[in-house]
Amino acid sequence: MHPTHFFGAVYASSDLQWKYLVEHDPKYEGRKKLKVEGKQLVSLPRQIFALEALQVLEISPERKSCLQYRMELIPQQISQLKNLTLLYMDSNNLKEIPAEIGTLSRLERLTLSNNSLCSLPQEIGHLQKLHSLHLANNSFSELPPQLCQLRNLAFLDLSDNQISSIPPGIQHLESLETLLLLFNSLEHLPGSICVLRNLCTLWLGNNKLRSLPANFGELVNLDWGYNYCSCNFEGNPLECPPPEVCSRGPRQIREYFSSLCRE
Repeated sequence: MHPTHFFGAVYASSDLQWKYLVEHDPKYEGRKKLKVEGKQLVSLPRQIFALEALQVLEISPERKSCLQYRMELIPQQISQLKNLTLLYMDSNNLKEIPAEIGTLSRLERLTLSNNSLCSLPQEIGHLQKLHSLHLANNSFSELPPQLCQLRNLAFLDLSDNQISSIPPGIQHLESLETLLLLFNSLEHLPGSICVLRNLCTLWLGNNKLRSLPANFGELVNLDWGYNYCSCNFEGNPLECPPPEVCSRGPRQIREYFSSLCRE
């Protein structure tokens, strides 16, 4: 077992403690990490923002410990942590994200699931190194168009929101491999989503889709034959193509629409 080096218990009180450490752990590859723990965390200790070398910041309660984090805002001082690459803030009560998030140019992974977000700042589109973004179980009514600027994004989870529309600009997410949109209110998919040829996983279950774009069959990397979970349509009132066609994969969907054109 690899040793873990702690750089002191920097702050402590009856219900809050935090530690600054480097973990020799494959998960973090030896990056400088700070994990904040507390029974009822409402705000971040100001001392955190002096840790300019910090690379991993984790402020997500662990379910097994029954912590009740109630953070509603990320302080603007987050911009001082210029070296952050991983930022975990799920399962809080965040209602908004400050524009300063866009200054974290080294950020690769951002987790904001299980909060109370309904919008994101335009500046989030500046995070050009971001490759993994988790926004499940919030209150978004649309896929935020500024996300379409994230050309290196490979993973996007917007499941369990209230999303009813996807902007045509989604075609700019050229690196996207996984897109999770389960449990939303989608009635329509833009044809531009079918330009995302790197998509290997697309979950669309439990929406309101009655039809798919005519060029959906061009998403050839969605392969039901090798990976049944590659794409998910369950819980949609699909008519065009019907569910039995969709269940056979991109090739059959492509042939279905081709036959319609010949008629």
